Amino acid sequence: MDGKKNTPLIWKIAIGFVAGIVAGIVFREKIAIVAPIGTIFITLLKMLIVPLVFSSLVVGTASIGDPRSLGRIGVKTIGLYLGTTAVAIAIGLMLGNVIQPGVGMGLGADLSGFKVPTPPKIGEVLIGLFSTNPINSLAQGNILQIIVFALFLGISAVFAGEKGKPLIRGMDSIAEAMYKMTGLVMQLAPYGVFALIATTVAKYGLSVLAPFGKVIFAVYLGCLLQAILVYSGLLAFWAHISPIRFFNGIKEASLTAFVTRSSSATLPITMRVTQENIGVSEKISSFVLPLGATINMDGTALYQGVCALFVAQAFGIELSIGAQLGILLTATLASIGTAGVPGAGLIMLTLVLTQAGLPVEGVALVAGIDAVLDMARTAINVTGDATVATVVAKTEGELTDVTEAA
Repeated sequence: MDGKKNTPLIWKIAIGFVAGIVAGIVFREKIAIVAPIGTIFITLLKMLIVPLVFSSLVVGTASIGDPRSLGRIGVKTIGLYLGTTAVAIAIGLMLGNVIQPGVGMGLGADLSGFKVPTPPKIGEVLIGLFSTNPINSLAQGNILQIIVFALFLGISAVFAGEKGKPLIRGMDSIAEAMYKMTGLVMQLAPYGVFALIATTVAKYGLSVLAPFGKVIFAVYLGCLLQAILVYSGLLAFWAHISPIRFFNGIKEASLTAFVTRSSSATLPITMRVTQENIGVSEKISSFVLPLGATINMDGTALYQGVCALFVAQAFGIELSIGAQLGILLTATLASIGTAGVPGAGLIMLTLVLTQAGLPVEGVALVAGIDAVLDMARTAINVTGDATVATVVAKTEGELTDVTEAA
């Protein structure tokens, strides 16, 4: 019994994925009896989105501290985080268009009545970011409006001083509770994945599984490009530090992130190696890195770009340039509210698919391999945090030369 209890979730999901394939082949139409389990799992994922994003984003914004005293550091940090995340999602979309992992899956027949929403104009998108009634936005699940309101609320709570602290503490409690709830829901993932994959295979056969190798390849290639092109470029030209020395210095944190699949769990190690091996001051690392564990999710954003296109292609839905720019915007902002815990990226993919008007059921197609993808994207998330901390430290004169020690 203890052995079963201690089995890592990654293995449970993998078992559910494989068992679902077998069950779909063996039982065919009869497997439809378990379809409600998959529906319930998808519903639970949707249930988490609004409170998880709202509470964690308010806390993450408030953790910046007093913007008047942090000044430049806060602006540089958030600017770099948002910039690298936007580039990451652009890389993901590019690879999704080039590799086209979902083409040929032929799931469109299952969505005879589905229509892709007409992408709004840029002006309409900008206006739509702001809500006249935040409560209504929360109730309707308008994610972009929720994100903007959460940013304003977090900053305002900081400006409110002592009177704002109870709000921040309350949101922190909600966020922690939502992290735990996320963990509980993810414990149901093996069963949900089993039901969703079994019914999918029963309908379409094994051919539906072939493109998964392309998805894994696209995500890992994207993470590699993000590290080689984006992070190395920032380190070489802004921080004037050797990328090779940097990656060697933070390898312990990157490997820990790869294994644990948690930016939050890796945070203590990330802070230690950036201080001891890279030379980032405690002043910078103690602000930039905890903030990054909450709002900087480059690997997750990249993954969402690849998987959103994968789902669209699998269901035979063409996404215009405007629609893909909408995904870029949504994934960039949504990554801010992504909790640094295992499996949260799958929940945020649900968010991105919903905002893009794509079938949320497409989450089932990547759920079985999500843990494999999660390893790479979490390692990139942590590497991105350390990169930004190094660049900010250099520009603030807070980077010590530790070449000899490294």
